[in-house]
Amino acid sequence: MESRLIDLEIKLAFQEDLIETLNLTVARQQQQLDLLQEQFRALYHQMRASAATAAESNPQHEIPPHY
Repeated sequence: MESRLIDLEIKLAFQEDLIETLNLTVARQQQQLDLLQEQFRALYHQMRASAATAAESNPQHEIPPHY
């Protein structure tokens, strides 16, 4: 009986360690996701601003003088 109890305590200790490791991994991945989303938003806004500026200064979108 005592041997079974010791085995269960050992398993519990390993499970607690594994849960802590997994928790740290998930937290790190969430930080990476947050950073990637922030970078994506910045890139999206930069692209939109660049596209708007390019559309305004693009001579192909201007009406020719003879019209």
